[in-house]
Amino acid sequence: MSFTGKYELQSQENFEPFMRAIGLPEDQIQKGKDLKSTTEIVQDGKKFSMTITTGSKVIKNQFTIGEENEVELMNGQKVKVMVQMEGNNKLVAESKGMKSVTELNGDIITYTMTVGDITLKRVSKRI
Repeated sequence: MSFTGKYELQSQENFEPFMRAIGLPEDQIQKGKDLKSTTEIVQDGKKFSMTITTGSKVIKNQFTIGEENEVELMNGQKVKVMVQMEGNNKLVAESKGMKSVTELNGDIITYTMTVGDITLKRVSKRI
């Protein structure tokens, strides 16, 4: 199953508490909570390129499954992470006490990030 495509955010849960937990300033949380976000994914075998656009902010990350890569988080912090593929539709990564799972089901991507006992869930649909 290929992740390649462009996806638009449909819904999100726990955005504000999660962003506070990762240290995002309150003014940025309030500005970002209602912005529509699009994610463009290009998959070439085990290599992935993801471009996340939220308002005027753009985060671009590239990674290869099973190799250590540096990625930028939503708070601008750069971390080393190793992304693993589970089955043919789930990407899992852990770094600095945060776990990220990206799961593709048909035209829907569900993205969950957990830090401590707070989980951010974002659902996006292929456009």
